[in-house]
Amino acid sequence: MNAYRYTESGLNNVIIEGVSLLHDDAGEECVTIPNINGLHQAIAHGIVTKRSAITGAELRFLRTEMGCTQAELATIVHREPLAVSRWERNEIEIDSNAEAIIRLVARDTLQLPKDAEVRDIAGWCVPSAETAPLRIDGSDPTNYKLAA
Repeated sequence: MNAYRYTESGLNNVIIEGVSLLHDDAGEECVTIPNINGLHQAIAHGIVTKRSAITGAELRFLRTEMGCTQAELATIVHREPLAVSRWERNEIEIDSNAEAIIRLVARDTLQLPKDAEVRDIAGWCVPSAETAPLRIDGSDPTNYKLAA
């Protein structure tokens, strides 16, 4: 079993641990992900429960998974659509209050586990110098989950 950096999600910090790597006809390593929806649920859960501010790419991932446009998300957090666009491009930091609301809306919309209190989530919306890897346990592709 190996670790695979899952950049296909648009995120550079997602690592799926415990996957079986295959080799294609050209000898290149590849991975099969039989449960993409389950994997994306686990990634969204990891973003929502992350102990530091979400990045622009993570915001875009959550928004896309929720099926929202930038304008729709802007309406939810009472901001202009341009603000959401600038957050996603990392031009400006996401307002911590808006981020907390986005995390809670994502948790409800995507039906993620409610394993954190609102107070905790609000406290996690603080900028950090670096983005920690988001590790996903991929040993059971029918049940992707955050790695311990």
